[in-house]
Amino acid sequence: MKLLAIDTSSLACSVALQHEGGIAERHEEQEREHTRLLMPMIRAVLGEAKLGAESLDAVVLGNGPGSFIGMRIAASVAQGIAHGAGLQIMPVSSMAAVAAQVFLESDCDEVVVAQDAHMGEVYLGAWRRGAGDRPIVLLPERLHGQVPVEGLDTAGACVRAAAGFGWQRYPALLAANEDRVGNRSPVLYPRARHLLPLAADAPAIDPADVVPAYLRSTVAKTPAGPGS
Repeated sequence: MKLLAIDTSSLACSVALQHEGGIAERHEEQEREHTRLLMPMIRAVLGEAKLGAESLDAVVLGNGPGSFIGMRIAASVAQGIAHGAGLQIMPVSSMAAVAAQVFLESDCDEVVVAQDAHMGEVYLGAWRRGAGDRPIVLLPERLHGQVPVEGLDTAGACVRAAAGFGWQRYPALLAANEDRVGNRSPVLYPRARHLLPLAADAPAIDPADVVPAYLRSTVAKTPAGPGS
């Protein structure tokens, strides 16, 4: 399948295109630059593959949880591309993509991902390694304070890693879970190329039905569909 993957849920702006020739990608970690970077990056990967949006099979969206503004940017761009080209959108967890990269690049059995949610909290979820290094949910994504992670026992013989910027942003969270996470992964932000394998298990939905995974109930309106 020819899939365009987009993720701006974190400090990273990341785009990847899966096509017959392989994967073309662009990935930059620059705070507050998503609006400037995203469309040129999309044009670059499509141009590299000599494809137009109408040649794609779907758009894969890194759907958070993460930055409210970042998720709105990616959702709006994905909606615009999909609507214009008559495509569907496949929403994928941005945090699961972090876990997928950790499994690909390490020998850990489990990974606990934490991303900065501000206000002293993180978005937290845990995954175990499945067949073909596919992340399998161990703990569902939730908002979490700087306290021990309930439902996560001591690591014991399990090789468990902590990934995501949240652990770095809140050292107290790491200190409270020293007996639960034995290793620190260098993977901090989602990379779009790692969304692509996860799309096989994602639903294909109409652009207007996209609902970013904000997790906070206080967030205002989600992005409206094109033309609304």
